Amino acid sequence: MGPQNLSAPARTGPRPLPLHLGAAMMMWQSSLAALQIARHGLLPWKAPLDAKAATLQNDLEAANPDTLTAALGAETSRRAETFLSAIDAYQHHPYRRRMKEPPVIWSAGAARLLDYGALAGASPGAPVVLLVPSLINRAYILDLQPRRSFARYLVRRGLRPMLLDWGTPGADEQTYGLDDYILTVLNGALSAACKAGGGPVALLGYCMGGLLTLPAALARPSDVAALVNLATPWDFHADGGVQRDMVMAMSGPFRQVLGGLGNMPVDLLQAMFAGLDPLLALRKFTAFAALESDSAQARNFVALEDWLNDGVPLAGPVADACLFAWYGENQTAQGNWQVGGKPVRPEALTMPFLNVVPSSDRIVPPNSALALSDCVPHAETLRPSLGHIGMMVSPRAPRELWRDLADWLRAVDFGAPHG
Repeated sequence: MGPQNLSAPARTGPRPLPLHLGAAMMMWQSSLAALQIARHGLLPWKAPLDAKAATLQNDLEAANPDTLTAALGAETSRRAETFLSAIDAYQHHPYRRRMKEPPVIWSAGAARLLDYGALAGASPGAPVVLLVPSLINRAYILDLQPRRSFARYLVRRGLRPMLLDWGTPGADEQTYGLDDYILTVLNGALSAACKAGGGPVALLGYCMGGLLTLPAALARPSDVAALVNLATPWDFHADGGVQRDMVMAMSGPFRQVLGGLGNMPVDLLQAMFAGLDPLLALRKFTAFAALESDSAQARNFVALEDWLNDGVPLAGPVADACLFAWYGENQTAQGNWQVGGKPVRPEALTMPFLNVVPSSDRIVPPNSALALSDCVPHAETLRPSLGHIGMMVSPRAPRELWRDLADWLRAVDFGAPHG
């Protein structure tokens, strides 16, 4: 990537930068400490690595200790320089997302409904698919770049996607809970989509968006021709409670933040995701350092990284429900989650239901999402070999998921009654 740029950076990510730098530094320093343990044969190894460990032990004993320590220190410095240079190159990269925005056909507060069919020329009478993303990240992950746009792909396949962009919570939305977002905002967008399309629509929820669309589909079956969930968690303890334990270990500080600020700040949300894989940023940016800055791969990296760092704060009541009602108490899988005073029962779904569970998902454990398929007797399930975000941006996504998903939606009878 070349020498560091001394001009003011256009970006400040990856967020939170101090956390990523600290995690990398701890790993490098631990390598120096582990060297001394390894030289004395005290480093524990997993059984499958016993043979390699024995070879390494022999090599360590044969090496000059001072020379080895100096070499490891030099390699640590080289990797640190690579990481820092890559971050600097990202922060100064000339790429900017420039995508023509679809017309807004409905809005409420910060939320807007974007009609991609009108922008891209959907065929008259094309079935409407209402795309509902998570409240945590920006909606444009579904329309990241011209060649990586799930929304525009659906138009080319004869559908009329409409994207619900939640926007950034304003003063009023800071006090919103899940009921407000589902019963007011999502319901309003659903009504607008039905009106624009002249009939029932398909609902497609991505990640947390799937949890929001589920009660909407249950409440308005006559307006929902089909329901699709993409990587939607349901059993929050399906991973053995690992994520629950992480959340509950920080429950005190989380409640203090929510009580003091009224929301969950972006950097804290990003720190939570980083906790799932603390060295992910180091690996990503080390790989980025090997790319030509004007290459398509480098632009793709910057585009996705910009989206990852362009988060929004989560309204306090929503954050409280996600952390403590969902992750903490597992209210969804336990049957205790209610919206508008009514229990959310997936087994009561009457419309066609497709559950997409990416097999390489590290954010939503596959077993958590598969629990929804177990709840709905007529559920159909797709298991693409993709990750949580990869199913929207990977070069493999169109052939491994999008094509089958579009075929499934096109086969839906949008005139069939489900009420």
